[in-house]
Amino acid sequence: MSSFTVYKGSKEGVAVKSTVTGLEQLTGDKVLMRITASGLCGTDLHYVNQDIILGHEGVGVVEAVGPDAKYLKKGDRVGFGFEHDSCGHCRECLTGNETYCAERAVYGSDKVTQGSFASHAVVREAFLHKTPESMSDVDAAPLQCAGATVFAVLRAFDSQPTETIGVMGLGGLGHLAIQFAAKMGNRVVVLSGTDRKKDEAMRLGAHEFIATKGKTSLKVSSPIKRLLITTSAQPNWEQLLPIMAPGSAIYPLSVAHGNLEIPYLPLVFNGIAVQGSLVASRNIHRDMLAFAALHNIRPITETFPMTQEGIREAMAKLERGEIHLRAVLTAV
Repeated sequence: MSSFTVYKGSKEGVAVKSTVTGLEQLTGDKVLMRITASGLCGTDLHYVNQDIILGHEGVGVVEAVGPDAKYLKKGDRVGFGFEHDSCGHCRECLTGNETYCAERAVYGSDKVTQGSFASHAVVREAFLHKTPESMSDVDAAPLQCAGATVFAVLRAFDSQPTETIGVMGLGGLGHLAIQFAAKMGNRVVVLSGTDRKKDEAMRLGAHEFIATKGKTSLKVSSPIKRLLITTSAQPNWEQLLPIMAPGSAIYPLSVAHGNLEIPYLPLVFNGIAVQGSLVASRNIHRDMLAFAALHNIRPITETFPMTQEGIREAMAKLERGEIHLRAVLTAV
């Protein structure tokens, strides 16, 4: 294949159709995959003004492999997420924390030239993940970033099934966090502005739902050990810190600019940590896919065609807050 279709950001702030050329031969462990579905993430809105191929929740089918590829073959179903490469030799890489490698290649950086808003993509075999047989491509796509982001918190920081997990926000990340935490055996407390999403939260596996709007204080049946912040706006910390358990942790997960401001003394007197967390490492990513398949954890999605018009419509709806939980672009 010498060329394929891609959709890039532009200075006008909309996706534009383009063509990648010059792909004559795969080198190293590079894999050519045909994209069948791509999730749309809030992070994509941050790059729609830049001249890059958009998208980082890609799934599809292997069409060809490079000479150094050892584990994948033509016809395999695979997916990729936020990270495309790392050095492979530093302490972070050697301990399974390659997402924090100083030489990492992640979506939006000048080290990544591929994206999932495309007919095809070329990705290193080492950073592709097999899609479980029981999982559809539409379901698999949002798991590549949204699923990997929330699952990483529950696995990488030694979470225990006896803990109470709080999920702030019931959106693209939050609705997956509820399902994963509940299936892991945790008590799940969902916090949202109003009661509008209460029924859906309980169907997804929440044990308790708290509407925060207009309240000066909150009450929970059990103090929260880990709180996943999946909203883009900063929460009211004066409400939240009193319901956190001593020695608990807060994980801000959405992409937002500006400073994180939080009261100082409650952290000190209760030993509360604020812990940064990116997407899952490859090992945890693959555990996430297997766990989701075993427990039938599925994103709730709206689908749009993988066309210039379809992408623009989906991104406009996402920016207006009109997507119900997660959007997925499907090949046409």
